[in-house]
Amino acid sequence: MSTTSAQRAATLGSALRLEYLTLGWNVVEAAVGMAAGLVAGSTALVGFGGDSVVESLSGVVLIWRLSVERNGGEAGRAAVVERRARRLVAVSMWVLALYVAAESIAGLVSGEAAKTSPVGIGLAVTSLATMWLLARAKRARARDLHSHALEADAVQTEICWQLSAILLFGLALTAAFGWWWADGAAALGMSGLIANEGREAWQGRDCC
Repeated sequence: MSTTSAQRAATLGSALRLEYLTLGWNVVEAAVGMAAGLVAGSTALVGFGGDSVVESLSGVVLIWRLSVERNGGEAGRAAVVERRARRLVAVSMWVLALYVAAESIAGLVSGEAAKTSPVGIGLAVTSLATMWLLARAKRARARDLHSHALEADAVQTEICWQLSAILLFGLALTAAFGWWWADGAAALGMSGLIANEGREAWQGRDCC
């Protein structure tokens, strides 16, 4: 194996470890977010957890995609399956965005207030730090590999960071001031980001 090939194999291995770490975190984030959201009656938290479920599915696709190249498989076949999988993920994101938007509007119209959620606030703070670090690391690996697929995944991770910020903002306002509408407003903002994320996934970009 040439030095260049060995370096690429090592970088692929590093990228895969990042994806496994992201997948593991998303699974935890989904479970905690949805459970805490149901307990607190927070549409924003439930939507945040639901997005983590969809992100987990997307992560599985990219792990498979990188593994195929690392193991010397056919990149063309991997790209075809990746496009199909990403479109299924996109549809899932749009369904989730519609659900979150509908629930948040219903909550705002009814005046139904979410409870304060210390668990949700802790999750949002932790996710802010975790997603920021993962996004930076993925962008670096994407540049090294010249991989559009990994770059797109880094963008998704950055969107998760933005969702964490919106979630924290809504939960903090609810906890600090008791503003009943904060959770619904945050959820509406999240639904827009999730829908846009679905659009990006649908369009997709092949690995170079």
